[in-house]
Amino acid sequence: MRSQRMFVLALALVLVSVPALSARAQGEEIPRGPTFAARALQALIDGIQFGVIIAITSVGLSLIFGTIHLINFAHGEFVTIGATFAFFLNASAAGPGWHLIPAALAAVAFGALLGAAVDRGLWRPLRARGTGLINMFIVTIGLSLVLRHVVLVLYGTRPASYAQYDIQSTIGLGPASITPRDLTVTLLAVLVLLGVAMLLQKTRIGTAVRAVSANRDLAEATGIDVQRVVLFVWMLGGGLAALGGVFFGLVEIVTWDMGFKLLLLMFAGIILGGLGSAYGAMVGSLVIGIVAQMSTLWFPVDLQYAWALLVLIVVLLVRPQGILGRAERVG
Repeated sequence: MRSQRMFVLALALVLVSVPALSARAQGEEIPRGPTFAARALQALIDGIQFGVIIAITSVGLSLIFGTIHLINFAHGEFVTIGATFAFFLNASAAGPGWHLIPAALAAVAFGALLGAAVDRGLWRPLRARGTGLINMFIVTIGLSLVLRHVVLVLYGTRPASYAQYDIQSTIGLGPASITPRDLTVTLLAVLVLLGVAMLLQKTRIGTAVRAVSANRDLAEATGIDVQRVVLFVWMLGGGLAALGGVFFGLVEIVTWDMGFKLLLLMFAGIILGGLGSAYGAMVGSLVIGIVAQMSTLWFPVDLQYAWALLVLIVVLLVRPQGILGRAERVG
């Protein structure tokens, strides 16, 4: 019996080695996997793409906190609503079957209107009543649950993708590659972020937003219409969240809880960059996205978000106010 087992083992080794020996005999190269440098470059490209998508969704969340100091737990649902609304217009059997580009623009407009409706119908009356920030934070959790389950009822649990740009051939970037869809999404996201930066720096409404974020009482004393600024921030945040949802659904897949899954990384990005700073949210989100993807070079994919949050903890131990945040005295 032992000799039979040895014979079977030897035969298996011969069968495995014969193709390699024949390939070498014919001068053919044995195919090898990508090098570590190639995998690192691919992870960096994927991380930049992931980071700019997180940045688009988190800028509005950071501006809302900067203007009214509200931690909006329902912001993730704005992301989901933008993605699912575009899916309804683009690929749903009950929808009009629009092309993805006009469907995405309509989703951005719908997200902005949703942000305005939430501010005018919910947050402004609560602020007028003098509701505390803790109570308002609890309300955001309830609003998040309501919106998420409304999407669940209307959209369902089945993941889906948009009708266009689903299957594409890749473009070589040295040893790495990227599809035209992903490259376009990354470039558009960068352009949108640059546009938001120009809006905040070069326009009157952007100057007013920065003034309210710096000192609300002083801004109101100088004649700035704070309520109008807050309404604009909610509309901007809702529109950017919807756009980020479309981008995320395009490169990944559209699901009913996609925004909730992204919410933790949004919070990580704005905390890492500095609470209330739009530029900090951009930088922090980019770092989170790159770290999450680069960690897959050494660790399982299931742990990529954990390593991103570990970097957040380490940075805050060294710089508690975040990368671009301002140190403040307490007490």
